[in-house]
Amino acid sequence: MANIQTLDPTASPLDYYGWELRRQREAHGLKQGQLGNIIFCTGSLIGQIETTKKVPTRDFSERVDAALGTDGAFSRLVGLVLRSQLPTWFQPYAEMEAKATYISTYQAQLVYGLLQTEEYARAVLATGMPDDLEGLVAARMERQRILEREQPPLTWVILDEAVLLRPIGGCEVMRRQLARLLEFTGHRWLHVQVLPNSAGEHASLDGAFNLLRFEDDPDIIYTEDLISGHMTANPETLREAALRYARLQAAALSVEDSAALIARVMEERYGDRS
Repeated sequence: MANIQTLDPTASPLDYYGWELRRQREAHGLKQGQLGNIIFCTGSLIGQIETTKKVPTRDFSERVDAALGTDGAFSRLVGLVLRSQLPTWFQPYAEMEAKATYISTYQAQLVYGLLQTEEYARAVLATGMPDDLEGLVAARMERQRILEREQPPLTWVILDEAVLLRPIGGCEVMRRQLARLLEFTGHRWLHVQVLPNSAGEHASLDGAFNLLRFEDDPDIIYTEDLISGHMTANPETLREAALRYARLQAAALSVEDSAALIARVMEERYGDRS
Protein backbone atom coordinates (compact mmCIF):
# COMPACT_ATOMS: atom_id res chain seq x y z
CA MET A 1 0.00 0.00 0.00
CA ALA A 2 1.23 3.48 -0.88
CA ASN A 3 2.25 5.65 2.01
CA ILE A 4 0.59 9.05 2.25
CA GLN A 5 3.97 10.73 2.86
CA THR A 6 4.99 9.72 -0.66
CA LEU A 7 2.07 11.60 -2.18
CA ASP A 8 2.80 14.85 -3.96
CA PRO A 9 -0.04 17.22 -2.95
CA THR A 10 0.51 19.14 -6.19
CA ALA A 11 0.08 16.03 -8.37
CA SER A 12 -3.73 16.09 -8.54
CA PRO A 13 -6.78 17.29 -6.60
CA LEU A 14 -7.22 13.77 -5.22
CA ASP A 15 -3.61 13.65 -3.98
CA TYR A 16 -4.00 17.05 -2.34
CA TYR A 17 -7.25 15.97 -0.66
CA GLY A 18 -5.64 12.85 0.80
CA TRP A 19 -2.54 14.75 1.91
CA GLU A 20 -4.59 17.49 3.55
CA LEU A 21 -6.95 15.04 5.25
CA ARG A 22 -4.05 13.29 6.95
CA ARG A 23 -2.41 16.60 7.86
CA GLN A 24 -5.58 17.90 9.48
CA ARG A 25 -6.33 14.61 11.24
CA GLU A 26 -2.86 14.42 12.76
CA ALA A 27 -3.01 18.08 13.73
CA HIS A 28 -6.07 17.20 15.82
CA GLY A 29 -4.27 14.23 17.39
CA LEU A 30 -6.62 11.66 15.93
CA LYS A 31 -5.91 8.18 14.60
CA GLN A 32 -7.74 7.00 11.51
CA GLY A 33 -10.12 4.84 13.55
CA GLN A 34 -10.87 7.71 15.94
CA LEU A 35 -11.79 10.07 13.14
CA GLY A 36 -13.82 7.28 11.56
CA ASN A 37 -15.81 6.86 14.77
CA ILE A 38 -16.57 10.58 14.86
CA ILE A 39 -17.86 10.75 11.27
CA PHE A 40 -19.49 7.28 11.28
CA CYS A 41 -17.22 5.40 8.92
CA THR A 42 -14.34 2.94 9.27
CA GLY A 43 -10.74 3.86 9.91
CA SER A 44 -9.97 1.80 6.83
CA LEU A 45 -11.99 4.19 4.67
CA ILE A 46 -10.10 7.14 6.14
CA GLY A 47 -6.84 5.41 5.23
CA GLN A 48 -8.00 4.61 1.72
CA ILE A 49 -8.95 8.21 1.07
CA GLU A 50 -5.69 9.46 2.57
CA THR A 51 -3.78 7.22 0.17
CA THR A 52 -6.03 8.00 -2.86
CA LYS A 53 -7.37 4.44 -2.98
CA LYS A 54 -10.90 5.80 -2.60
CA VAL A 55 -12.50 8.96 -3.91
CA PRO A 56 -14.21 11.04 -1.19
CA THR A 57 -17.90 11.89 -1.48
CA ARG A 58 -19.52 15.22 -0.73
CA ASP A 59 -21.26 13.75 2.32
CA PHE A 60 -17.93 12.45 3.66
CA SER A 61 -16.33 15.86 3.12
CA GLU A 62 -19.11 17.70 4.95
CA ARG A 63 -18.76 15.35 7.92
CA VAL A 64 -14.97 15.84 7.98
CA ASP A 65 -15.43 19.61 7.97
CA ALA A 66 -17.85 19.36 10.88
CA ALA A 67 -15.58 17.01 12.84
CA LEU A 68 -12.34 18.92 12.29
CA GLY A 69 -13.75 22.45 12.20
CA THR A 70 -12.16 23.16 8.83
CA ASP A 71 -14.71 25.81 7.82
CA GLY A 72 -15.94 24.03 4.70
CA ALA A 73 -12.48 23.47 3.23
CA PHE A 74 -13.07 19.82 2.32
CA SER A 75 -16.59 20.53 1.06
CA ARG A 76 -15.12 23.09 -1.34
CA LEU A 77 -12.23 20.87 -2.36
CA VAL A 78 -14.35 17.80 -3.07
CA GLY A 79 -16.00 19.46 -6.06
CA LEU A 80 -12.61 19.83 -7.71
CA VAL A 81 -11.70 16.26 -6.75
CA LEU A 82 -14.88 14.80 -8.22
CA ARG A 83 -14.59 16.76 -11.46
CA SER A 84 -11.06 15.43 -11.83
CA GLN A 85 -12.48 11.88 -11.81
CA LEU A 86 -14.35 12.48 -15.05
CA PRO A 87 -12.70 11.08 -18.17
CA THR A 88 -9.96 13.42 -19.35
CA TRP A 89 -11.65 14.00 -22.69
CA PHE A 90 -14.92 14.93 -20.94
CA GLN A 91 -13.53 17.40 -18.40
CA PRO A 92 -13.42 20.42 -20.76
CA TYR A 93 -17.09 19.93 -21.57
CA ALA A 94 -18.02 19.57 -17.89
CA GLU A 95 -16.26 22.87 -17.15
CA MET A 96 -18.19 24.60 -19.93
CA GLU A 97 -21.46 22.98 -18.85
CA ALA A 98 -20.96 24.40 -15.35
CA LYS A 99 -20.61 27.92 -16.80
CA ALA A 100 -23.54 27.74 -19.23
CA THR A 101 -26.61 29.93 -18.82
CA TYR A 102 -28.64 27.89 -21.33
CA ILE A 103 -28.41 24.19 -22.15
CA SER A 104 -30.41 22.43 -24.84
CA THR A 105 -29.86 18.76 -25.52
CA TYR A 106 -31.28 15.96 -27.62
CA GLN A 107 -30.65 12.45 -26.30
CA ALA A 108 -31.34 9.42 -28.47
CA GLN A 109 -30.12 6.58 -26.21
CA LEU A 110 -29.98 7.65 -22.56
CA VAL A 111 -31.39 10.10 -20.06
CA TYR A 112 -29.27 13.27 -20.04
CA GLY A 113 -26.54 13.01 -17.40
CA LEU A 114 -27.80 15.97 -15.36
CA LEU A 115 -31.15 14.22 -14.90
CA GLN A 116 -29.96 10.69 -14.15
CA THR A 117 -30.65 9.07 -10.80
CA GLU A 118 -27.63 7.63 -9.03
CA GLU A 119 -28.62 4.03 -9.69
CA TYR A 120 -29.39 4.70 -13.36
CA ALA A 121 -26.02 6.42 -13.72
CA ARG A 122 -24.29 3.48 -12.04
CA ALA A 123 -25.88 1.03 -14.49
CA VAL A 124 -24.87 3.19 -17.47
CA LEU A 125 -21.30 3.76 -16.32
CA ALA A 126 -20.78 0.10 -15.40
CA THR A 127 -21.06 -0.85 -19.08
CA GLY A 128 -17.62 0.67 -19.62
CA MET A 129 -16.11 -1.62 -16.93
CA PRO A 130 -14.23 1.26 -15.24
CA ASP A 131 -11.60 0.74 -12.55
CA ASP A 132 -13.41 3.09 -10.14
CA LEU A 133 -17.14 2.94 -10.86
CA GLU A 134 -18.13 4.69 -7.63
CA GLY A 135 -15.79 7.59 -8.37
CA LEU A 136 -17.41 8.08 -11.78
CA VAL A 137 -20.89 7.89 -10.27
CA ALA A 138 -19.97 10.47 -7.63
CA ALA A 139 -18.53 12.74 -10.33
CA ARG A 140 -21.74 12.51 -12.35
CA MET A 141 -23.83 13.35 -9.31
CA GLU A 142 -21.56 16.31 -8.62
CA ARG A 143 -22.24 17.66 -12.12
CA GLN A 144 -25.93 17.83 -11.25
CA ARG A 145 -25.30 20.43 -8.55
CA ILE A 146 -25.53 23.16 -11.19
CA LEU A 147 -29.29 22.52 -11.24
CA GLU A 148 -29.47 23.32 -7.51
CA ARG A 149 -28.16 26.85 -7.87
CA GLU A 150 -30.36 29.80 -6.96
CA GLN A 151 -30.36 30.64 -10.67
CA PRO A 152 -29.51 27.44 -12.58
CA PRO A 153 -29.04 27.33 -16.35
CA LEU A 154 -32.24 27.28 -18.37
CA THR A 155 -32.24 23.67 -19.57
CA TRP A 156 -34.31 22.17 -22.36
CA VAL A 157 -34.12 18.38 -22.77
CA ILE A 158 -35.55 16.37 -25.66
CA LEU A 159 -35.51 12.60 -25.11
CA ASP A 160 -36.23 10.09 -27.82
CA GLU A 161 -39.08 7.80 -26.78
CA ALA A 162 -36.59 4.92 -27.06
CA VAL A 163 -34.86 6.33 -23.96
CA LEU A 164 -38.00 5.60 -21.93
CA LEU A 165 -38.32 2.07 -23.26
CA ARG A 166 -34.72 0.91 -22.81
CA PRO A 167 -34.65 -0.87 -19.38
CA ILE A 168 -31.35 0.42 -18.02
CA GLY A 169 -30.68 -1.25 -14.68
CA GLY A 170 -33.99 -3.11 -14.65
CA CYS A 171 -37.60 -2.20 -13.97
CA GLU A 172 -37.19 -0.69 -10.51
CA VAL A 173 -34.31 1.52 -11.58
CA MET A 174 -36.27 2.69 -14.63
CA ARG A 175 -39.40 3.36 -12.60
CA ARG A 176 -37.47 5.63 -10.25
CA GLN A 177 -35.67 7.26 -13.17
CA LEU A 178 -38.92 8.11 -14.92
CA ALA A 179 -40.34 9.38 -11.64
CA ARG A 180 -37.31 11.65 -11.44
CA LEU A 181 -38.13 13.07 -14.88
CA LEU A 182 -41.69 13.73 -13.77
CA GLU A 183 -40.40 15.82 -10.86
CA PHE A 184 -39.47 18.47 -13.41
CA THR A 185 -43.03 18.86 -14.72
CA GLY A 186 -43.86 22.53 -14.35
CA HIS A 187 -40.29 23.37 -13.36
CA ARG A 188 -39.32 26.99 -13.98
CA TRP A 189 -35.80 26.35 -15.27
CA LEU A 190 -35.93 22.86 -16.76
CA HIS A 191 -38.24 21.40 -19.38
CA VAL A 192 -38.45 17.85 -20.72
CA GLN A 193 -39.99 16.88 -24.04
CA VAL A 194 -40.26 13.44 -25.62
CA LEU A 195 -39.78 12.85 -29.33
CA PRO A 196 -42.31 10.06 -30.01
CA ASN A 197 -41.60 7.06 -32.19
CA SER A 198 -44.51 8.16 -34.34
CA ALA A 199 -42.41 11.12 -35.50
CA GLY A 200 -40.57 8.70 -37.76
CA GLU A 201 -37.52 10.17 -39.49
CA HIS A 202 -36.40 13.40 -37.83
CA ALA A 203 -33.78 16.14 -37.86
CA SER A 204 -31.20 14.34 -35.73
CA LEU A 205 -31.10 10.75 -36.85
CA ASP A 206 -27.30 11.19 -36.71
CA GLY A 207 -27.46 11.13 -32.91
CA ALA A 208 -27.38 13.16 -29.73
CA PHE A 209 -25.94 16.65 -29.30
CA ASN A 210 -25.82 19.47 -26.75
CA LEU A 211 -25.93 23.21 -27.32
CA LEU A 212 -24.50 25.50 -24.64
CA ARG A 213 -24.91 29.28 -24.40
CA PHE A 214 -23.02 31.64 -22.10
CA GLU A 215 -23.12 35.18 -20.77
CA ASP A 216 -19.86 36.26 -22.41
CA ASP A 217 -18.38 33.31 -24.30
CA PRO A 218 -19.33 32.03 -27.77
CA ASP A 219 -21.99 29.32 -28.02
CA ILE A 220 -20.70 25.77 -28.44
CA ILE A 221 -22.07 22.48 -29.69
CA TYR A 222 -20.94 19.20 -28.15
CA THR A 223 -21.16 15.71 -29.64
CA GLU A 224 -19.67 12.34 -28.73
CA ASP A 225 -18.39 9.37 -30.66
CA LEU A 226 -17.44 5.94 -29.36
CA ILE A 227 -14.39 7.04 -27.37
CA SER A 228 -14.36 10.83 -26.99
CA GLY A 229 -16.28 14.10 -27.13
CA HIS A 230 -16.00 17.07 -29.47
CA MET A 231 -16.78 20.76 -28.94
CA THR A 232 -16.93 23.45 -31.59
CA ALA A 233 -17.92 27.10 -31.79
CA ASN A 234 -17.98 27.08 -35.58
CA PRO A 235 -20.81 29.49 -36.58
CA GLU A 236 -22.03 27.36 -39.49
CA THR A 237 -22.18 24.25 -37.32
CA LEU A 238 -24.02 26.17 -34.62
CA ARG A 239 -26.58 27.48 -37.09
CA GLU A 240 -27.19 23.98 -38.41
CA ALA A 241 -27.52 22.58 -34.88
CA ALA A 242 -29.94 25.34 -33.84
CA LEU A 243 -32.09 24.67 -36.91
CA ARG A 244 -32.11 20.94 -36.18
CA TYR A 245 -33.04 21.55 -32.55
CA ALA A 246 -35.93 23.79 -33.55
CA ARG A 247 -37.23 21.03 -35.81
CA LEU A 248 -36.87 18.48 -33.02
CA GLN A 249 -38.85 20.71 -30.65
CA ALA A 250 -41.56 21.09 -33.26
CA ALA A 251 -41.79 17.32 -33.75
CA ALA A 252 -41.67 16.49 -30.04
CA LEU A 253 -44.66 16.23 -27.74
CA SER A 254 -45.47 19.25 -25.60
CA VAL A 255 -44.04 19.34 -22.09
CA GLU A 256 -47.43 18.34 -20.68
CA ASP A 257 -48.03 15.53 -23.18
CA SER A 258 -44.45 14.34 -22.65
CA ALA A 259 -45.08 14.07 -18.90
CA ALA A 260 -48.25 12.09 -19.60
CA LEU A 261 -46.33 9.68 -21.83
CA ILE A 262 -43.56 9.28 -19.26
CA ALA A 263 -46.12 8.54 -16.56
CA ARG A 264 -47.90 6.01 -18.77
CA VAL A 265 -44.66 4.20 -19.65
CA MET A 266 -43.65 4.21 -15.99
CA GLU A 267 -46.87 2.45 -14.97
CA GLU A 268 -47.46 0.18 -17.96
CA ARG A 269 -43.87 -0.92 -18.61
CA TYR A 270 -42.20 -0.61 -15.22
CA GLY A 271 -45.09 -0.78 -12.80
CA ASP A 272 -45.33 -3.13 -9.82
CA ARG A 273 -46.50 -6.49 -11.16
CA SER A 274 -46.29 -8.37 -7.86
